[in-house]
Amino acid sequence: MKKIVAISLLIFISTASIAQVSAYKFGKGLNIYGADSSFYMKFGMRFQNLFSNEWDVTNDDLGQIENYDANFLVRRARLKFNGYAFTPKLKWKMELGLSNRDISGGNTPQHRNVARVILDAWADWNFAGNFSLKIGQGKLPGNRERVISSGNLQFVDRSRVNSRFNIDRDMGLQLTHHMTLGKQFYIKEWACLTQGEGRDITGGFNGGFDYTFRVEMMPFGKFASKGDYVGADLKREEKPKLSIGASYDINVNSIRERGQLGSFIQDANGEYHGKTLQTLFVDLMFKYKGFSVMAEYANKQTADGDYNVYDDSSNVVGTMYTGEGLNVQAGYAFKNNYEVALRMTNIRPDFGVSANENEYGICLSKYFVGHKLKVQTDINYRQRYVYGSTAPDQGATDNLFYRIQMDLHF
Repeated sequence: MKKIVAISLLIFISTASIAQVSAYKFGKGLNIYGADSSFYMKFGMRFQNLFSNEWDVTNDDLGQIENYDANFLVRRARLKFNGYAFTPKLKWKMELGLSNRDISGGNTPQHRNVARVILDAWADWNFAGNFSLKIGQGKLPGNRERVISSGNLQFVDRSRVNSRFNIDRDMGLQLTHHMTLGKQFYIKEWACLTQGEGRDITGGFNGGFDYTFRVEMMPFGKFASKGDYVGADLKREEKPKLSIGASYDINVNSIRERGQLGSFIQDANGEYHGKTLQTLFVDLMFKYKGFSVMAEYANKQTADGDYNVYDDSSNVVGTMYTGEGLNVQAGYAFKNNYEVALRMTNIRPDFGVSANENEYGICLSKYFVGHKLKVQTDINYRQRYVYGSTAPDQGATDNLFYRIQMDLHF
């Protein structure tokens, strides 16, 4: 890890020595321009420090709170590079993860048993008109909350709908197109072909390809400062702004429990087994004069309707995470840059996959320099239950948790 940081800094310093360097202001990173205008690079870094507290709620009774647990950690720490090469029509981005949570999950043969350091590494070529082709590793155009940067979230972290159903990052091709109908009706479309097994995979092609399609519509025009992918209405939109999106993902013969995420499914002999996963997302973002609403619906199913995965002898060797979920959150940003937000999340896995969940949360945020310097604190109650259980807690203990986090982004 020290070598990665040292190499990144060396590249930055050596590049700066032959180019013009400028820093506009806090939160905008360091900007490097080639003397001949043949390239541009912005270097930034950010981290999130989190203090979390959690309690079990026995028998769904708030009078029986026990098993307290607490944790201080660096939730995220990132180095970010982006810009253009040779021409502004060829944009690129590279983002590296440094915290334990960023790089964990790589201790498998599919990742060569090393840390998963690379988050994004792609080039985006505007090759004709409003058409662009992105090549490399990055976020797929799935649910809106996942595509929103973790540094621009309205709550301390993303919802359970995202953690259970999102399609995350992958390696491959993403074709995009956009157009404007009339004076302001903005439409953008995606069509993607990727490997289907998530980020930093080096173990080769084990399942089938992944196909992702998305369309977004903004009937009242674009948001200020790309606010359709930023939590909270900090720009206080003067006119109502609405973005409606829908995505459909087909992960052919997925060998991971949740497509690009989850454990790899193998039999006793190490052979991979999978099923085709189909995921639907429908989401929206609305903003107006400090008030914001974001809502998402997700539905993930196997092509044959059976979440069990079988080996060649019809033995169950794994389970796909299937079901549906809904997340709705709303907030109001005051002119003094405080914001209060509410969230309601419902998770309904298929019967036999996992427990159902209802989660309710409230968040208070103070934005000192927008999302670049902020403190957020939220308290959430997660109600978990299993259909058909006769236990007092319906077969699953509830959880109460409180978090406070500082976000600093240079």
